[in-house]
Amino acid sequence: MKYLKSVLSILAVVFLVYIFTFYVDGEMGIILLAFVVFAPLVSLGLTLYAMNSVKVSFTCDAYVKKGSKLLVTVMVEKKGQLPTSILEVCPYASIIFGQDIKSRKLTMLNENKKTFRYEFDALVGGNGEVGISAVYACGFMGFFKIRLKSSMLQPVSVGVIPEIPDIKASTQLFRSIADVVLTSDDDEENDTAMMFSANTSPGYEHREYEQGDPLKRINWKLSSKKSKLMVRLDEAAASVQPVIVLDLFRRNTVPPENAVRAEEQLIRSVFGLLSLLVKQGIACNFVYRSSSGDTINESVDNPDYPNQLLLKVLAVKVVPDKRIDLKQVNTSVCACVIATTDAGEGFSAVSDCIDNPDNVSIIGLSVASANSTSLPLWYLDEDNNFILV
Repeated sequence: MKYLKSVLSILAVVFLVYIFTFYVDGEMGIILLAFVVFAPLVSLGLTLYAMNSVKVSFTCDAYVKKGSKLLVTVMVEKKGQLPTSILEVCPYASIIFGQDIKSRKLTMLNENKKTFRYEFDALVGGNGEVGISAVYACGFMGFFKIRLKSSMLQPVSVGVIPEIPDIKASTQLFRSIADVVLTSDDDEENDTAMMFSANTSPGYEHREYEQGDPLKRINWKLSSKKSKLMVRLDEAAASVQPVIVLDLFRRNTVPPENAVRAEEQLIRSVFGLLSLLVKQGIACNFVYRSSSGDTINESVDNPDYPNQLLLKVLAVKVVPDKRIDLKQVNTSVCACVIATTDAGEGFSAVSDCIDNPDNVSIIGLSVASANSTSLPLWYLDEDNNFILV
């Protein structure tokens, strides 16, 4: 069926030449017959020449904002001076981009290089890819075409940056996390004070902030009391940092167009909360999957760092049926929020890794999100408030 159209077209031409030669004008029919035989042979030669003499490459930005257009620059280069047959370049883009994609046909006569552009509409935030699916050399009025070996190009990963919501500090989920952190701060100060003898001067476990000190070592509660930044000298600071886990889980049975929108919504929710916590002086640990599949745990104590982390997350392709692995991460924390696209079957492999489940919450997609655990589930509503299900 693939070549049926071309075969029928050739048979139609042969039939017309036969009729013209034997029933209309024999002399002119012989000329037409010679042309019909000669032209395909010349066209086939140019097509075979293009297979080994044409190189196609493309470039584009690694990130683009949602709602804008991604520009892909395609370069076609030819070796030698002979003209090539008609070239057909077929681009493609993953589902987060608009799918109104048309192939481009061009010829190269005297030029050795041609450049043109495609525009893809960035519709959904998340990780996607663009590329050239195939390049064909077309011969004899399109009756046959051959795929070029040089067209086997690797796709390029592109991150579409969604708009991160500005979540208010009055939202209930933030207040519950902040209360746990402040309580853990108090417990840490009491435990640290008991480690010193009566000869130890009070407050020895803290000192005033100096340029270059890690922000995650700042005791924000003590700093507010003293009206100056105070830094811990012990190593217990990490135990009072809440952990935000991003589990972009995609089931194979879910249609891709539904999956990417769910992932975008979860990314917006997570980074909205993460930005709010850091802006309010609460350093966090952020856990996500890298492009190599490893689980990464990064400390976030700078208000500018969530934007950098967002780019790292958007650079990672989502692997279907693959959840984040918390076994390699220290899960002895004061509070933990696990953001997941699916808290249904199999989610216990993630939630059971947390040592203290009392202060663990889940961020889902909506009030209808599945929850196979007894943990509280929150979702971000249209007014950018976290609502408890």
